[in-house]
Amino acid sequence: MISDDDLYRLAIFLGSCAMMMIVLYHFLDVNASEEEPESAESASQSKTEGAVPAVSTDKLERKAIIANLMA
Repeated sequence: MISDDDLYRLAIFLGSCAMMMIVLYHFLDVNASEEEPESAESASQSKTEGAVPAVSTDKLERKAIIANLMA
Protein backbone atom coordinates (compact mmCIF):
# COMPACT_ATOMS: atom_id res chain seq x y z
CA MET A 1 0.00 0.00 0.00
CA ILE A 2 1.14 3.57 -0.65
CA SER A 3 2.43 5.46 2.37
CA ASP A 4 1.53 9.01 3.31
CA ASP A 5 5.01 10.23 2.39
CA ASP A 6 4.85 8.59 -1.04
CA LEU A 7 1.41 10.08 -1.65
CA TYR A 8 2.68 13.51 -0.58
CA ARG A 9 5.66 13.33 -2.95
CA LEU A 10 3.43 12.15 -5.80
CA ALA A 11 0.99 15.03 -5.23
CA ILE A 12 3.83 17.59 -5.16
CA PHE A 13 5.35 16.12 -8.34
CA LEU A 14 2.07 16.03 -10.27
CA GLY A 15 1.13 19.53 -9.12
CA SER A 16 4.52 20.85 -10.21
CA CYS A 17 4.14 19.16 -13.60
CA ALA A 18 0.68 20.69 -14.02
CA MET A 19 1.97 24.18 -13.24
CA MET A 20 4.86 23.79 -15.71
CA MET A 21 2.43 22.65 -18.40
CA ILE A 22 0.22 25.70 -17.76
CA VAL A 23 3.19 28.08 -17.98
CA LEU A 24 4.42 26.36 -21.15
CA TYR A 25 0.96 26.57 -22.72
CA HIS A 26 0.71 30.30 -22.02
CA PHE A 27 4.25 30.90 -23.29
CA LEU A 28 3.46 29.14 -26.55
CA ASP A 29 0.09 30.88 -26.86
CA VAL A 30 1.59 34.35 -26.42
CA ASN A 31 4.45 33.70 -28.85
CA ALA A 32 2.35 31.93 -31.49
CA SER A 33 2.55 33.28 -35.02
CA GLU A 34 -0.71 34.79 -36.20
CA GLU A 35 0.11 34.72 -39.91
CA GLU A 36 -2.22 32.94 -42.30
CA PRO A 37 -1.06 31.11 -45.41
CA GLU A 38 -1.24 33.29 -48.51
CA SER A 39 -3.99 31.24 -50.17
CA ALA A 40 -6.24 31.50 -47.12
CA GLU A 41 -5.35 35.18 -46.71
CA SER A 42 -6.37 36.04 -50.27
CA ALA A 43 -9.62 34.11 -49.86
CA SER A 44 -10.47 35.92 -46.64
CA GLN A 45 -9.63 39.29 -48.19
CA SER A 46 -12.03 38.72 -51.06
CA LYS A 47 -14.83 37.79 -48.63
CA THR A 48 -14.25 40.67 -46.20
CA GLU A 49 -13.09 43.38 -48.56
CA GLY A 50 -14.00 46.74 -47.10
CA ALA A 51 -15.04 45.26 -43.76
CA VAL A 52 -13.58 46.65 -40.54
CA PRO A 53 -12.33 44.03 -38.08
CA ALA A 54 -14.10 44.06 -34.71
CA VAL A 55 -10.87 43.37 -32.80
CA SER A 56 -7.39 44.35 -33.89
CA THR A 57 -4.80 41.57 -33.87
CA ASP A 58 -1.82 43.79 -34.61
CA LYS A 59 0.75 43.38 -31.85
CA LEU A 60 1.78 47.05 -31.93
CA GLU A 61 -1.81 48.17 -31.55
CA ARG A 62 -2.29 45.78 -28.62
CA LYS A 63 0.83 47.17 -26.95
CA ALA A 64 -0.42 50.73 -27.49
CA ILE A 65 -3.80 49.87 -25.97
CA ILE A 66 -2.15 48.26 -22.95
CA ALA A 67 0.17 51.26 -22.54
CA ASN A 68 -2.84 53.61 -22.60
CA LEU A 69 -4.61 51.51 -19.99
CA MET A 70 -1.56 51.46 -17.73
CA ALA A 71 -1.05 55.27 -17.97
